[in-house]
Amino acid sequence: MTIGNLLRIYLDTSGLAPELVEDQRRVLADALGPITNTKIYPASITAVNHSLLFLGNRLGKKYLGIISSISGLVDQFDEPEREALLEGVKLRMRMGPATSRNAAWLRKTLPFLQPQVIGSKKSAGCGDRLGLATPGHVRAIRKAAIAPIFAQQSVRENERTGRTPQEVVDDAMWGVFQEGWRLGFGADADHLKTIAQAGAFISAGYTFYTIDPGEYVDNDAEKASSQGLDQKLAALPWGELESTPTDLEHTLAERPIDLGEFTVRFSREEVMRAAVKYGRALSQTVLLYRHLLGAMNGRPFELEMSVDETESPTTLAEHVYIASELKRLGVQFVSLAPRYVGVFEKGVDYIGDLALFERAFSQHVAVAKTYGPYKLSIHSGSDKFKIYPIASRLAGDLTHLKTAGTSYLEALRTIARCDPGLFKEIVGYAIGRYPSDRATYHVSADPSLIPDVGNLDQDGLPGLLEDFHAREVLHVTYGSVLNEKRLRAPFFETLQEHEEEYARVVEAHFDRHLSLFK
Repeated sequence: MTIGNLLRIYLDTSGLAPELVEDQRRVLADALGPITNTKIYPASITAVNHSLLFLGNRLGKKYLGIISSISGLVDQFDEPEREALLEGVKLRMRMGPATSRNAAWLRKTLPFLQPQVIGSKKSAGCGDRLGLATPGHVRAIRKAAIAPIFAQQSVRENERTGRTPQEVVDDAMWGVFQEGWRLGFGADADHLKTIAQAGAFISAGYTFYTIDPGEYVDNDAEKASSQGLDQKLAALPWGELESTPTDLEHTLAERPIDLGEFTVRFSREEVMRAAVKYGRALSQTVLLYRHLLGAMNGRPFELEMSVDETESPTTLAEHVYIASELKRLGVQFVSLAPRYVGVFEKGVDYIGDLALFERAFSQHVAVAKTYGPYKLSIHSGSDKFKIYPIASRLAGDLTHLKTAGTSYLEALRTIARCDPGLFKEIVGYAIGRYPSDRATYHVSADPSLIPDVGNLDQDGLPGLLEDFHAREVLHVTYGSVLNEKRLRAPFFETLQEHEEEYARVVEAHFDRHLSLFK
């Protein structure tokens, strides 16, 4: 089929046309490139309402394009217009930079580019601290039976990278459009702690809110004396919890609780220690949930409660307390992130007894099925390859994997391959920043044990990303690296110049993650 015939067919399409086959996309991309003076991403080409939409790259900057042979959709795209002739077809064409304004127009035009709720499907959050990793994420997700959250970044990450919630969701959307993904994706306002933080995420259209009330967890509850426990118990915000110690005792203490495959009975002391440890965190979660209910004004959203960044593992009694109380208080939540047994350090594999993890995780699954069902969320989930098969086998679809910094590490792997000198500079700078940057992360790396990059040749540099100590040091110093002027510009320039290499590296790394969730 000639280019002219292809154009006539797709420009005659009303509504959203089915996805173009790969060969047709490539033919059209090759033809559109010269007249747009950009390199067209073939998978982005989309036929809708007598128009073709596409994304192009010119000197490292991306542009949204639209062509049409008639008035209509093309007139709604507020960018300068010029005429073009292609294979005898007279075209109206407009091109504009990939700005937030044009992202909003594109989302309105192609609703599948708007963040959506995920529901109870097995899912994965693909955090992206750079705004460049989504193409690789999409390619990996295509091969997995997992629902994606492509826009995911925490308040802490936004502060350290200098990005806004709107920029994060826009960057993810451009990546989704570039790769032609139409099957939906979520947007996670990760580790949200206060009402004040929620507004920017709500305005940007986020659909998933991870509430992190970790600072309200009483980590001394387990060790408190009987007298101390009673004092802590009396000080809980029972009015906000809409309950009393007597009510709680009648509900959960000294009575059989059926968890499906087994029945448990908790003593009064176990229940009250659970309440002291998590009661204030529960109250804060309810407060934020009810705020979201009003602020979202009817828009659907999903909630996750996260207590993973606490000192001690969440016990069976504590999980039952949290889940039953959330349910009693009317909080609809899709997932919960307990603090699991073992060690979940950033960017490295699980550290701990796998048999013990499996026994404890199976109990968490039983609670999730009984009081939900809801998903068990695995935070600091990047690179925890040892536990993925266990989680998948026991929880099945009731699993949510949350990743973030691992995509940044794959960016460094790409830089190591493409600009060894820059990579060596980054490693040296990161080692210097590690003592201060590690403060808010759970890591144990010793910088003195990192191999000297000066002794590594170009082929050996990417292998540094397999070293435990190097991974953790590089993982937690991302904010400092990205804010160092002498490093920032060449960092992004290298990735933009080698964007296909970066996409392939991310895809391969996420294939390794997602393939273990059968």
